[in-house]
Amino acid sequence: MLKARHKDLHPLLKAAEWLLIMVVSTAVVFVLWQVLPVNHASTGALLLFQALQAIGLFIVPPFVVAYLWSDQPLEWLRIVDSRKSKTPHCAHCLWGPRTVESRKTARQVMLSVGIMFTALPLINLLVSWNEQIRLPESLSGLEQLMQQMEAQADQLLQNFLTYQNGAWWVLLLNLLVLAVLPAIGEELTFRGVLQQLLVSRKSIVDSREHVAVWVTAFIFSFIHFQFYGFIPRLLLGALLGYALLWSGNIRYSMIMHGTNNALSVLLFYLGTYVWDMSQEQIDALGTEHTWWLTLVCTPLMLAQVYAFRKGA
Repeated sequence: MLKARHKDLHPLLKAAEWLLIMVVSTAVVFVLWQVLPVNHASTGALLLFQALQAIGLFIVPPFVVAYLWSDQPLEWLRIVDSRKSKTPHCAHCLWGPRTVESRKTARQVMLSVGIMFTALPLINLLVSWNEQIRLPESLSGLEQLMQQMEAQADQLLQNFLTYQNGAWWVLLLNLLVLAVLPAIGEELTFRGVLQQLLVSRKSIVDSREHVAVWVTAFIFSFIHFQFYGFIPRLLLGALLGYALLWSGNIRYSMIMHGTNNALSVLLFYLGTYVWDMSQEQIDALGTEHTWWLTLVCTPLMLAQVYAFRKGA
């Protein structure tokens, strides 16, 4: 009876319930963090806090609300695709339908990874353009605050990536904490819950699915509080939203998101410890003297997006 009441809530009330659960879950993480017998100022401890925060704020609440709002929580979150497979039965093939479906899934996974690899130069170019945007003089104080916030975030990230002089196990730890967990958690939160609420029958915004994708992408980009990466993150969020909309399965959005995050970690590691390149040089790939990378990779990326859409 109690679960039925949650299922029948208006989406606005569901959103309020979801936010309340996020607050409670985050509070539990902070309490746990305070009682842990660690040096809270150390880089290793901050990495642990980053992982706990990703789990408590972004991963746990979506599963809780999906359980409350649906009899099929994994399907509601689009972790399991409830739609009937579009893959035709291959009556004369040596492999059965499951193998055909597995081949399709493997193809979509490869495209998801390939899209993000070929999108990297374009993302760098968009970031460089975004960084040239300046706020009006009347908002100079806000602009300085945003610059300080981004500088602090960049410094913290650099501390994580150079922890223990880039030992191989630290690289794996960073991939888990900075790439895998955020990809899973943020996709469950933004595409799994928020986008689903926006396209529900009694929608919070009386709109179609495309508006829900872009509203979710806007909130996804805004919530990072990094103004100088807002435009590329907005477009990335839209791509992730459409990946879910086309495929009906959130795993591809997670794979794209995780690949994008992992590329940042791996390129920093390789640039610092293997190639002897600065972060500025890596971020400039696809801009200035390497503009041709964007020219070559962008059509490849668009072709893969088209293939992903057709194969979904």
